Amino acid sequence: MSAVDIEAVKQYLLQLQDNICRQLQDEDGSTKFDEDSWQREAGGGGRTRVICGDVIEKGGVNFSHVFGDSLPPSASAHRPELAGRSFQAMGVSLVIHPKNPYAPTSHANVRFFIAEKEGEDPVWWFGGGFDLTPYYGFNDDCVEWHQQAKDACDPFGEDLYPRFKKWCDDYFYLKHRQEARGVGGLFFDDFNELGFEKSFALTRSIGDNFVQAYRPILFKRKNISYSQREVDFQQHRRGRYVEFNLVYDRGTLFGLQSGGRTESILMSMPPTVKWSYDYQPIPGTPEADLYENYLPHRDWLAEASA
Repeated sequence: MSAVDIEAVKQYLLQLQDNICRQLQDEDGSTKFDEDSWQREAGGGGRTRVICGDVIEKGGVNFSHVFGDSLPPSASAHRPELAGRSFQAMGVSLVIHPKNPYAPTSHANVRFFIAEKEGEDPVWWFGGGFDLTPYYGFNDDCVEWHQQAKDACDPFGEDLYPRFKKWCDDYFYLKHRQEARGVGGLFFDDFNELGFEKSFALTRSIGDNFVQAYRPILFKRKNISYSQREVDFQQHRRGRYVEFNLVYDRGTLFGLQSGGRTESILMSMPPTVKWSYDYQPIPGTPEADLYENYLPHRDWLAEASA
């Protein structure tokens, strides 16, 4: 078994945050990320970076590294082997909300967790992924997005992309609405099956591929003309995003329950949002097309090669 190198993971995550911020800042072109470094009273801290520009209405790219002598009860309840262990959790998490309704929101996260106890082997795993939440659907965006996801996984096993894609489809699903949050991508958690070195390499591949997948889509869509109608629909769909993050998202719940920094945890929230009572898209409109042809789970790559 290869040794677990916590410091190597931390340095990679810091570099990943730098690279993603640099590329997204260049794509926006109107402003820079503001950085807010913070400390957690119970142990650890991080650096939160937020951008509010002409292209990216609100974006956050957060690095955090928190640690403590014990986990919150909610975390150890479903993993009883973690009881009585000290822990470290670190990761980069980001959400980008573009101003243009034709440009999709995107989320990515890569993280590492380790729990240790003297005299016993550490319990560790990686997790993360990336997913795309369009407001107006474009087939080529979806295919390109999923091709990047597959390319990130394939060197480590051709079974990984279909597994992680299904995991993403199942995870980013609003059960109370019976609809997907977006068009999916990758999601994985509690992952250590390749050993430390290869599991870490897979996580790096997924983290590095995010901006390669997202930036070209943002470039293509950021200057499309739009009206108030598209903005209204964007804000309506952003409401679904908020619902998922507050009701289901594991990272949000863990952060709040472990005493994380609230401002950083909730940086994923869109700047403007609305809830329309009993909203129903008009048949035959682009808004209805999103519900009919993009939110239902699809095998984008298989359809593209058919």
